[in-house]
Amino acid sequence: MDQPLYDNGVAAGLLAGVLFGYILEAAGFGSPRKLTAQFRLQDWAVFKVMFTAVLVAAVGLWLLEVFGIFGLNAVYVPTTFFWAMGAGGLLIGAGFAIGGYCPGTSVAGLASGRLDALVFMLGMVIGVAGFAWVYEPLQPFYTAAQGPQGQTLPDLFGVPSWVVLGVLIVIAIAGWMLGSRLERRFGGPFAPPQPERREGTPIGQMQPGE
Repeated sequence: MDQPLYDNGVAAGLLAGVLFGYILEAAGFGSPRKLTAQFRLQDWAVFKVMFTAVLVAAVGLWLLEVFGIFGLNAVYVPTTFFWAMGAGGLLIGAGFAIGGYCPGTSVAGLASGRLDALVFMLGMVIGVAGFAWVYEPLQPFYTAAQGPQGQTLPDLFGVPSWVVLGVLIVIAIAGWMLGSRLERRFGGPFAPPQPERREGTPIGQMQPGE
């Protein structure tokens, strides 16, 4: 079935990327302080936004399948390799915590003029090139500990998709409640520094940087 606005991926991917970047910047994720505040458990905006996006995508795909518009068999699911994914998760998590960006938010940060985002992106490109250089020696580790044949949670546990969606919604609600509680405990959520107000100066007349 032909999908609307699908043009073999180029313009549609570019449009999706621009919209995604705009949403990231509008949510404040172009600032590295926002992401590092998540690691300090002070600001749970990253968890809340990303988990909401996961739920919207999961429910949307399920509804498209229920109404026969789009089958899940048309979605590519990469094979699980536990050792490689575990090591990759640790490395990218360390990169998030140290640099304050992920690949997507670094592009949003660079678009808003942040030099530290440019440094992060250069490091990311160097890391990708380094991985490509040592890929062949690492290939046995990369393809070790292959996951089960059931590539999706419904296939793995033998339950309907709506059961998995229900569990995800419960986890999201619990995460939101826990996150909001920890934000209050640690003085969050993070807010950009506000300009100091001079005595007698109306807020609307203050200059940037004041």
